[in-house]
Amino acid sequence: MKKHIAWLCLLLFLVLEGCKSSKKPRTTPRDFGPMGMKREMRAVWIATVDNIDWPSRKNLPPAEQREEFIRLIETHKRTGINAVFVQVRAAADAFYARGEEPWSEWLTGKQGKAPEPFYDPLDFMIEECHRRGIEFHAWLNLNRTVHRASKSISNDNIGRKRPEWVFDYDGYKLFNFGLPEVRDYITSVTTNIVHEYDVDGIHFDDYFYPYTVTGQTLKDEEAYRQYGGRFRNKDDWRRDNVDKLIKQISDAVTAEKPYVKFGVSPFGVWRNRKDDPSGSATEAGQTSYDNLYADTKKWMKAGWIDYLVPQIYFSTKFDKVPFKILTSWWLPYTYGRHLYIGQGPYRIGTEDKDRTWANPSEFPNQMRFIRLNPEILGSVFFSSKSLIGNKLGHADSLRTNFYKEPAFPPTMPWKDHTAPLTPKNLQVRDTRDGVELRWAASEAARDGSLAHYYAVYRYSNSEAPRLLAGCYEGQTRALDKSAKRGRRYTYAVTALDRLHNESEPVLATVYARLARK
Repeated sequence: MKKHIAWLCLLLFLVLEGCKSSKKPRTTPRDFGPMGMKREMRAVWIATVDNIDWPSRKNLPPAEQREEFIRLIETHKRTGINAVFVQVRAAADAFYARGEEPWSEWLTGKQGKAPEPFYDPLDFMIEECHRRGIEFHAWLNLNRTVHRASKSISNDNIGRKRPEWVFDYDGYKLFNFGLPEVRDYITSVTTNIVHEYDVDGIHFDDYFYPYTVTGQTLKDEEAYRQYGGRFRNKDDWRRDNVDKLIKQISDAVTAEKPYVKFGVSPFGVWRNRKDDPSGSATEAGQTSYDNLYADTKKWMKAGWIDYLVPQIYFSTKFDKVPFKILTSWWLPYTYGRHLYIGQGPYRIGTEDKDRTWANPSEFPNQMRFIRLNPEILGSVFFSSKSLIGNKLGHADSLRTNFYKEPAFPPTMPWKDHTAPLTPKNLQVRDTRDGVELRWAASEAARDGSLAHYYAVYRYSNSEAPRLLAGCYEGQTRALDKSAKRGRRYTYAVTALDRLHNESEPVLATVYARLARK
């Protein structure tokens, strides 16, 4: 058995039919050993606020919304993406039906108005992603009750129902995190999504307290007088408010569904070295710790989040915040959790004052640097529209080079390290259509979990091992149309769970004799 496993080390992509209902299966690799491809998060943000990425405009008919989303994720799948972070709550609103907050204006044109004809976008998006083997992370904005781009505000908007919970800042209406009832409300909204929907993760962006705007004041003095007595200053109190919120949500999500991941994408600079000897050698005008009151390094160390995605939307030659210097600073602060790098393809090929982004080599150079650091377990790209736009061929470089071979998302052993049981009774049969594989589904593992999907591999004495397919939605059949006549092949099928733990393989051998159609 071990000898066979050792064979499966180099992973190649093949087009395969089978393992599907009506859609083509998404292929996934296996990292059997040191020669095998590492696991890697390959994700993209899909922003809904102000119709940045999806849907393309307000009040697009639901059928067209669905068509757009399918085209979008099909494009990303071809690029090699294995996870999407979709903004399902942009401003105390919802892109889903089973919740307390009003429907999003950016979905239907008017906040509080349901899709007509009715459908639940979140159910739909999750189903389409899972069908293709793509993780779905529900991305929530935490601080906004009203966006300054909003044209409509429902009477059911929490900012109208509870005006004492919010304050005005720079044209926005924002939650006051210093109020315990606000933190409870946000936790309830978040937990409800986990309870009602089959999400793989919960994701927060960088908007905690707002970015500092000259001449603007955070109007939380009353809350500070009421709750901030034990703190030396208001800044420490605000950071504690955000700490409490993150810890509270982390506990609630884990209690609801332990396999659901929880991560945050902060502004990339924690602190500048001039303000803290442990900070980065950068000169950022604002920092996550000092301006947004988000002590993200602390959250990683405490284990409150499963992954961190610092937004490092800077070029390698930007003097104030160089990409490589800031990325390197984060490496010692993973604390056994996952570190992904938030990259900014939206800046590529634009009329940016940093002319480095006009260089076609800038993005590939960033990818190469990331790959040099084993502490970094992947990338998340902002945003979908920019990645699809493929300026200077940056998406092509992923598809044909960096993501040419598919990858499983990394495992999270602190959440679950028990692999599914091995599938049984693998049968292989040579037919005129190809080599047909059938197997029996895995039984429940000792922790009670079942296989979430299956991976199919093939090797021979004359051929390097290759991944053939990922089989999703309980599919237990595959058809290898690439098998060549006159060759003996060994096939292996493994089972993987929600967190991508992988079983030992079941093996079978066949001699291909028949000519193909």
